[in-house]
Amino acid sequence: MNRHKLLLLLTLVLATGFIATSFVSYHVSKLAIHDTIVDNELPLTADNVYSEIQKDLVRPVFISSMMASDTFLRDWVIEGEHGTEKISKYLQQIKENYGAFVSFLVTDRTHNYYSAEGLARQVHAEDMNDRWYFRVRNLKQPYEINVDKDQNHHNALTIFVNYRVLDYDGRYIGVAGVGLTVDSVQKLIATYQEKYKRDVYFVNADGIVMLSGNQRYMPGTNIRDIEGLSKIAHNIADHHDGSYEYEDKSANHLINVRYIPELKWYLFVDKSETDAISGITNTLYINLLLCLIITGVVVVLTDIALKSYQRRLEVMATTDILTGLPNRRAFDIVIEVIANESVRNGGNVAIIVLDIDHFKKINDKYGHIGGDYVLSSAAKTIKSCMRAADFVCRWGGEEFLIVVKDCDERSLLSLAEKVRAGLESKPITYKGQEVIISASLGAAIARAGETIEHIIERADKAMYKAKGTGRNRALLSD
Repeated sequence: MNRHKLLLLLTLVLATGFIATSFVSYHVSKLAIHDTIVDNELPLTADNVYSEIQKDLVRPVFISSMMASDTFLRDWVIEGEHGTEKISKYLQQIKENYGAFVSFLVTDRTHNYYSAEGLARQVHAEDMNDRWYFRVRNLKQPYEINVDKDQNHHNALTIFVNYRVLDYDGRYIGVAGVGLTVDSVQKLIATYQEKYKRDVYFVNADGIVMLSGNQRYMPGTNIRDIEGLSKIAHNIADHHDGSYEYEDKSANHLINVRYIPELKWYLFVDKSETDAISGITNTLYINLLLCLIITGVVVVLTDIALKSYQRRLEVMATTDILTGLPNRRAFDIVIEVIANESVRNGGNVAIIVLDIDHFKKINDKYGHIGGDYVLSSAAKTIKSCMRAADFVCRWGGEEFLIVVKDCDERSLLSLAEKVRAGLESKPITYKGQEVIISASLGAAIARAGETIEHIIERADKAMYKAKGTGRNRALLSD
């Protein structure tokens, strides 16, 4: 496998691992948040809102109870309802003292409807707007909370507390109570939304939004006409209380629905799951960016390491470990380049083959370690005698090969003689002993059409001829 394929595979493995881990973590966190919202947050918020609604309605119920048991009010009704101004003043004081929007009394004997402004009207069984009274008259509980329009105040939507009034013998004599404007409840809803960071709205049995703190759920809107919510409206109508989920263009919503018996409305607590998971979504994007950066850094560092390792391998493969000179494999690579360059430039190539004289005796006397030291020292001397453009390599054993470019026979022989003299004139000190070495050299200049192998062969023959004629000399090939 080459380096590029390895880097590609590494990138794929790292990226796949990081991305898979990030998405699995994101999915697990998203499910956990979803379950927490559905099972805990929304039901708890609905319970808290319901508790606060009950708490907010306790005071009106208490006021209505006080009115129903007030001796002045009961005596005024029992004694024949004389002096309308008296009951009107009483109801006005109730409004002012307790901050009620409406205070009222309806008597069973006359069906008169009294308010702080005086006698307002009479209630009639056949009037749809007055059916609440006749329902309360037959009520078994002491009171009811009813949401209705107040005819005396331009049909303003009002939450009434209708409390049954009994005489001292427990006989029914009328209904008294107070009313809260829906506007005041609207403010409570805004408070709930700000407090719990949820959308809170109330829906009646027909699916009409009655109260809301969000423009998306405007009062009077039917939930069947709201995008996304319309798809589950029938499920809510069938099952009432419970947790539901729907999606619109902007987000996925989780809602909890609870029936409020005091209002006969449904409390909807709505939370955007998209907003809830925005934190972990941003974390996912950051993780993916970090994955990309880390993968890039790892791949770059790996590429650098591989290149460095590859260079080291190439150097090891083409370098003689003992002398530090290029080896025979390096020669095979370099000689082709030098030969092609000589052809292009019209120059020539020459080869010098060098063999250390009597090297076996050196090995026998100083051991292989001593022999290696002598070879290493000789390599340095040979290298120091060469031109920068010349190429020197260890050919094998105690043999070295030198490639010389653009020279004639005279300069070639002069260079070979320089190397020979350098080796002879520089004794090598090994363990306190001087080792004097010499070398036999054979040189050959390439002829037209001659192969490198043949040039080496001629130089090698010249080297052996130098050995045969006394060693420690340099000869040109024939």
